[in-house]
Amino acid sequence: MYHRWSQITFLHWRYPVEAVRALVPESLTVETFDGTAWVGLTPFRMDDVRTPGLPTLPWLSSFPETNCRTYVRDERGRPGVWFLSLDAGRLAAAMGGRAGFWLPYFWSDMSVRTEGDRRRYRCRRRWPGPDGVRCDVDVRVGPALAEAEDDELAHFLTARYRLFSVVAGRTAAAEVEHPVWPLRHAELTGLDQNVLQTAGLPAPAGDPVLHASPGVPVRVGMWSW
Repeated sequence: MYHRWSQITFLHWRYPVEAVRALVPESLTVETFDGTAWVGLTPFRMDDVRTPGLPTLPWLSSFPETNCRTYVRDERGRPGVWFLSLDAGRLAAAMGGRAGFWLPYFWSDMSVRTEGDRRRYRCRRRWPGPDGVRCDVDVRVGPALAEAEDDELAHFLTARYRLFSVVAGRTAAAEVEHPVWPLRHAELTGLDQNVLQTAGLPAPAGDPVLHASPGVPVRVGMWSW
């Protein structure tokens, strides 16, 4: 699949490893930074979605998405992303993600609005439920990170080039290709969510670590074992 991840904000919280371990397959190891696991919410827009050899479709190829994710390594030591949930603003995308990619997609009523340096994300889960799952995020986007600020933690949280899933009972990996994220500072001005709790985690404690980006073009490969 080819697409662009646009107008993305990364919100990350520390979590005890044991809280995340219960949500990850035994074949994967929870990856830590500074002694803890990390779980992120990443609201953004999926744009220009297409398969190789086919054009984009005006309505189907662009929609909002919010991912709940953590970071793992497989039995070969390769790092990657494990998704706890993915909310998509198109029913076809949610169904295709479940049936074709074996990922925990949900169809949600979503929007992404940008006004100047403000971003407003809204998400209400519709199918397959449960009812009442939401993720509303308001941020103010600031200046680009200075070279010294684009540090190991920023790299750990955002520079991810592999996805994991369980396909037909086996752990599978898909390679992800994209340029280095052009990261910017972000200030959280509003948050109302229970996606993390619905995924099986305690409510997050403290303020999240934030990064924002205008986006990058992305290519996701086929699953391999």
